[in-house]
Amino acid sequence: LCSGLMTIRTVANQIQSGEIACGLAVGAESMTHHPKREWHFDPDVTSVTQEAADCAMPMGWTSENVAGDFNISRQKMDEFAARSHQRAFKAQKEGKFDAEILPINVPANAEKEAGKRQYKIVSADDGIRADSTAEGLGKIRSAFPQWAPGNTTGGNASQITDGAAAVLLMRRSLAKQLGKKVIAKYVSCAVSGLEPRIMGIGPSLAIPKVLEQTGIKPEEVDLYEINQAFASMEVYCVEKLGLDVEKVNVNGGAIALGHPLGATGARLVVTALAELERRKQHVAVVSMCIGLVSRLLLCRLLSYSILTNS
Repeated sequence: LCSGLMTIRTVANQIQSGEIACGLAVGAESMTHHPKREWHFDPDVTSVTQEAADCAMPMGWTSENVAGDFNISRQKMDEFAARSHQRAFKAQKEGKFDAEILPINVPANAEKEAGKRQYKIVSADDGIRADSTAEGLGKIRSAFPQWAPGNTTGGNASQITDGAAAVLLMRRSLAKQLGKKVIAKYVSCAVSGLEPRIMGIGPSLAIPKVLEQTGIKPEEVDLYEINQAFASMEVYCVEKLGLDVEKVNVNGGAIALGHPLGATGARLVVTALAELERRKQHVAVVSMCIGLVSRLLLCRLLSYSILTNS
């Protein structure tokens, strides 16, 4: 779920340990080609504890748990989602994403025979809805009416999206030798765990942890990129940490741009670094929630915060 962020951490650790001098951290996901999810959990595992049983529940349930447990209203969620679309539209219109995106040639129709398949160049995210308002989003029906409070909708949750992102890391001496501009410095990473039933609020635990281990004060952070899997979860994280919304996802997030699971972590870092450079600022924190489940072991949520200091 966070391969892009994990690979950045892995490459950075290998460089710091002297194993390698340069590495490309890549995350990719094609959600349109995901097969129908039919999870088969071993009852001998899921029956051990309530937390183990919770790991088998869908992500939508966790969003509703956060909204219900922490009194995150539907209005707050829709206002947050509308802001994400409005910010993303403004950033796209101003060309802020252009330097982050590598145009690619993709099939434009379903034909597979030679000579019949047509292609088009994709150079911009197409999920942004410029006319989104909290009032309009408030009219969308609940996506999970079976779970109270039923605040999560297709309008205030991340989109199903395909995507890929990459970050090139190298030792500073090698960058100088090759004449490459140093954009930023990887500083640290923190991992925190919490109950699977509220998995999306992991950043509220990981962010303070990474700041503590680096000695950086919250007010010294210029920008935050926190993945917008569900609005309920990010509303909680922003409020819990007392973050200035003008520093958080300033160009919109996954609710507007989509959340290709494996790619999002790297994309958040790319977006944060580009915005730091534009603003001539220095410190960004990237955080996202992930859930890890395997057949033999059900893990609590892990959340990663990567701090970059240009």
